[in-house]
Amino acid sequence: MGVWLGALQGEPAETQRSAARRIEALGYGSIFEGEIVGRNDVFAQEAAWLCATSRIVTGAGIANIWARHPATAQAAAVALGDAWPRRFVLGVGVSHGPVIDKTGMTYDQPLKRMREYLDGMDRATVAPPPRPVPRVLAALRRRMLELARDRTDGAHSYFVPPEHTADARQILGPDRLLIPEQAICLETDPAAARATAREHTSFYLRLPNYVNNLKRFGFTDEDVAGAGSDRLVDAIVAWGDPATIATRVRAHHDAGADHVLIQPLAKDIRGALRGLEELAGVLLPVSPGRR
Repeated sequence: MGVWLGALQGEPAETQRSAARRIEALGYGSIFEGEIVGRNDVFAQEAAWLCATSRIVTGAGIANIWARHPATAQAAAVALGDAWPRRFVLGVGVSHGPVIDKTGMTYDQPLKRMREYLDGMDRATVAPPPRPVPRVLAALRRRMLELARDRTDGAHSYFVPPEHTADARQILGPDRLLIPEQAICLETDPAAARATAREHTSFYLRLPNYVNNLKRFGFTDEDVAGAGSDRLVDAIVAWGDPATIATRVRAHHDAGADHVLIQPLAKDIRGALRGLEELAGVLLPVSPGRR
């Protein structure tokens, strides 16, 4: 079990370090985050988290290929892996057209771009790194998952139901990492839970990559319109009491996930941490912070 905590982006450095220490003390195994060009740098942020903690793994989920030269990404990953052995996972991704187009760059041929980016990273490796860093791709659909299988250690998926995890495992095969994210909301009232969930889904349902992926699993144009139908919202966001959320997490593991990242939906970082504290005793086999 790990945590995907985009809510940390934009928080002061000490708030981030304090949150990382608390998540580690609760017993979670990792903290992942995303990256938006011009808003944050995953390598800098995760170095700060690694400095503040002693055990927990940090993961780039994802390092955006539009944010830096592939040789720079490789050098940064090697440096983190050398400084903090076995505590950093590099996730690399192509992001989304509507997001990248706003930066003034042109988003095109994402699969080709990713292949070229991996080639550039590999060319930059003049010697085997002293401590290899696991490299995974942000992957949703078949061709990117196949590239993850053939060129990396596995895949990190986001905004997906357990059915996608099962499909991804079939494509990746048995010996590649599969790390899905699962959004969660600790709320038992359906109306309140779905209102919170729709604050999350409304952004992602404006991105074609996510919409097209969901349609592969039987969701219709009506399901993906606006902030999503009840059926779609319930598939993407696990809401309810801790036992109900644990059932959804278990569904990802049963479908073939190696490591599930829960993303608590809350108004602020304090609310997210309270949710993680409440769930730790149910989700984690050992929770040091509760001894």
